[in-house]
Amino acid sequence: MIILPLPKANIMELETLLRNRRKIRAIGFDDAPFVRHTAQPVGVAGVICAGTRFEGMVWGEIDADGWNATDTLCQLLIGGKFLSQIHVVLLDGISLGGFNIVDLPLLSERLERPCIAVMRKQPRLTAIIHAMQRLPYPDKRLEVLRRAGPVYEHPPFYFQVCGADAEVTAQVLEQLTDCGHVPEALRLAHLIASAVVKGESGRQA
Repeated sequence: MIILPLPKANIMELETLLRNRRKIRAIGFDDAPFVRHTAQPVGVAGVICAGTRFEGMVWGEIDADGWNATDTLCQLLIGGKFLSQIHVVLLDGISLGGFNIVDLPLLSERLERPCIAVMRKQPRLTAIIHAMQRLPYPDKRLEVLRRAGPVYEHPPFYFQVCGADAEVTAQVLEQLTDCGHVPEALRLAHLIASAVVKGESGRQA
């Protein structure tokens, strides 16, 4: 499959918003707690923030260790009321529901938005590859994982990005973060997803 580059207007929009000190609207996706090795679907919360201010959310379900994360995220946004308002898409890591890995360049192409997988620390690729060996089609999962590109380090952020420059992305993440090392849209998505499943939010976000 040939992935076309994101339209230049969308790539440049983030730089323009930063330069003009305008609010950047982001949606942050995180998965809910789940029990491994069951057929139960995994909940996914998507929280929309203008800067660090909550503006709305979406909710969907994916398969644990499955293959439908990319399609599900697209279905939650395409045709809905939020996509036209969003400048950037944030993910809590490159996979949801265990190893249901998001195809980052394909997501960026389909949504026509820069997509950023945000991590709290540098991932250990060797450990990830080892863990994937216990699942069907590990080579295919690794291929999707590698399509996301290099992990950039701009303290306190680690991220992979498709559709935007790494330096611009780091500035965007700073603007979208209220406190700590996690953009507010991702922090809220984590808290909400946990509360929906467990009845209360977790300690860490």
